[in-house]
Amino acid sequence: MLNSWRMRICPPPASAERCEPALAFPGLSGCRARLPYEHVPLPALSLAVGQRPCFGLPRSAAACAVNCPGKVVPHEEAGRRLLSFHGSQLLEVSCGQNPSVWILNYDIMARFRRRTCIILLLFILFICSIMMALKTLRPDRAGFGDPFGLGLLPELQQRIVLLDNKQNSLNRIQGDTVTRVSNLHSIAVNTMKASMPPVNKLEEELSSPNYNFHIFYYSWFGNPQFDGKYIHWNHPLLPHWDPKIANNYPKGRHNPPEDIGANFYPELGSYSSKDPSVIEAHMKQMRSASTGVIVLSWYPPGMADENGEPTDDLVPVILDYAHKYNLKVTFHIEPYKDRDDRSMYHNVKYIIDKYGGHPAFYRHKTSTGRFLPMFYVYDSYVTIPEIWANLLTASGSQTIRNTPYDALFIALLVEERHKHDIHRSGFDGMYTYFATNGFSYGSSHHNWASLKAFCDSNNLMFIPSVGPGYIDTSIRPWNNHNTRNRVNGKYYETAFSAALLVRPEIISITSFNEWHEGTQIEKAVPKRTGQVVYLDYKPHKPNVYLELTQKWSEKYRKEQEQWLM
Repeated sequence: MLNSWRMRICPPPASAERCEPALAFPGLSGCRARLPYEHVPLPALSLAVGQRPCFGLPRSAAACAVNCPGKVVPHEEAGRRLLSFHGSQLLEVSCGQNPSVWILNYDIMARFRRRTCIILLLFILFICSIMMALKTLRPDRAGFGDPFGLGLLPELQQRIVLLDNKQNSLNRIQGDTVTRVSNLHSIAVNTMKASMPPVNKLEEELSSPNYNFHIFYYSWFGNPQFDGKYIHWNHPLLPHWDPKIANNYPKGRHNPPEDIGANFYPELGSYSSKDPSVIEAHMKQMRSASTGVIVLSWYPPGMADENGEPTDDLVPVILDYAHKYNLKVTFHIEPYKDRDDRSMYHNVKYIIDKYGGHPAFYRHKTSTGRFLPMFYVYDSYVTIPEIWANLLTASGSQTIRNTPYDALFIALLVEERHKHDIHRSGFDGMYTYFATNGFSYGSSHHNWASLKAFCDSNNLMFIPSVGPGYIDTSIRPWNNHNTRNRVNGKYYETAFSAALLVRPEIISITSFNEWHEGTQIEKAVPKRTGQVVYLDYKPHKPNVYLELTQKWSEKYRKEQEQWLM
């Protein structure tokens, strides 16, 4: 059909009235005004190119000629220019003294539109990529009331219910457990004393500890060699609280040592927290990272989380190894069953009486010059402020203030309103714990400046918590929207940078070895099994996050000197 098209020339107007160059159409006579693109009949337009039509601007001047009446004029002899008429593009071709013909540049318009569509699509893909990268690195606005934030906390209620059910069985086995762990403690102490190198040599090899860098540590792992079974490595897959959602995800437990409840795999394997060589390796790693204070997850004697077993009898061994590496130990008091003002008083008294005399027991120097123990209180918001005030205010019925057991108590801040509850409860400060920027109000970096200002105006400590990333889909397979990619360490450094901006007295690190939630900075290695491919720290070495921590510890020291000046 294209070859049947012919170009027609509009003759000069017969009347005296002057006429603009026009198109002549088959079946029409006389002179027509130039028409917009959509009004020009396609079959009326044609250019000859050898044996095929040429549309619009020719790609080769030698190959394309304009067909004028009586002769063929080479294209280079024809004047041309592009015009715009109501959004249409036209080509004016003049053939010597002959009248002009206006033809639409279909080829250029088609290519222009195609190119525009491709560019627009690429631009949209680029914007989407940037947005996904920003969400992964620094999700700026994600309120704690969002479904992926507040919804995780019902797990707390599940823990409490399970603790109720397990309490009786724990009491029955407590005697046997204490005896077994006590024997392990004796073996561990003897092993440590026999293998302990000179302290001066350690000091030369490792970075100096920074007692303003506190790191959360978990001693709840077990394996058959030391515990008779796997503990925590065989963590169950936790169901979503909505049954409709839960039905879409797998159930069951992990099967160590190849299949563990973590997305990364530790260099030490599925270790036991009671293994003296593991404890020593952990202390050496934390010291190499230039951290100074271990915040030890703690339950009262005979109690544990729903997936673990009591670990209080392991505390003396941890204190001994910490002292060997010139580290200090404080306590992260977990939400044990019936935690209230009375039980807290007795448990704080127990900790100070039993462990307070150890040289590795941490005491913080206050602004008044006092050296006081420090306790982090996880999920403190579960207990109402009036109960806490009984313990933490000087006029409370169970007050611990101005007694031999007085201490600094640091509450967990999750929602913004918690800051007022913390102040009213009598706490000495607040920490944010979660390593997921955007998960809660407290863990969102952009809120730290206002929280620090609130604490400064109310004589409270603000302790931001930084972490290398977050992924817990090995135990909560439905929670991938809370994953925070490590971005080869950039996420971790972004968190440190945000923390230093508010000039905190202390920075806490989540965590050394919370493997279930993927917040660990402990050494991890690549591992692939028949069922699982674990994440790793490549292209970096297994100790990359220890090195980054050491880097920012030194940076903190230097900036702190400038703050004090």
